Amino acid sequence: MSVLALPVAVLAGGAGGQARRMPASSVEGGPAGGDARSAALFVEMGKVIQSPRCLNCHPRTDRPNQGDAMTQHNPPVVRGPDGHGAAGLECATCHGPANVAFANGSGSIPGHPNWHLAPIAMAWEGKTLRQICEQIKDPKRNDGKTLEQLIEHNSHDSLVGWAWNPGKGRTPAPGTQAEFGALTRAWVESGAKCPA
Repeated sequence: MSVLALPVAVLAGGAGGQARRMPASSVEGGPAGGDARSAALFVEMGKVIQSPRCLNCHPRTDRPNQGDAMTQHNPPVVRGPDGHGAAGLECATCHGPANVAFANGSGSIPGHPNWHLAPIAMAWEGKTLRQICEQIKDPKRNDGKTLEQLIEHNSHDSLVGWAWNPGKGRTPAPGTQAEFGALTRAWVESGAKCPA
């Protein structure tokens, strides 16, 4: 069972793609639309947000982390003026448009056409889930996105989706991007409350 299964089992739809409604008390402690349910949905989202796949590219410094252990990037690289690396050592120097497996089969170099670090205003590393939640809702700290745009971003952005296809040698983010998008929608529709 997916770690996101608590609310997603109902959100993701059943046989034949039929969408199902979440029961009134599907998350312990709160009715549908209640603050406790909304906060619990964000806690489920946090299982993705606080995974190494997300935190590595949302660091608190100008240097990314890497791998499941979230160690500092080696070779040493920096954010650069636009999050794509410093002149002469841009992210695209090593990170191409797709993951590339090592010739010996032991791992891979991650890749995506828009590989880059999240802006420092969107740093999540070292923050509590409540702090991240408040940051994600704030257009001044989330790249100007509305809550509706966050749903779209989490559901369909291909760089976000990389987290579930990170290449050999990396653990994917929990669940699926579709589940993450469904959780985001349920969180927004229930009031976008933050956990304590």
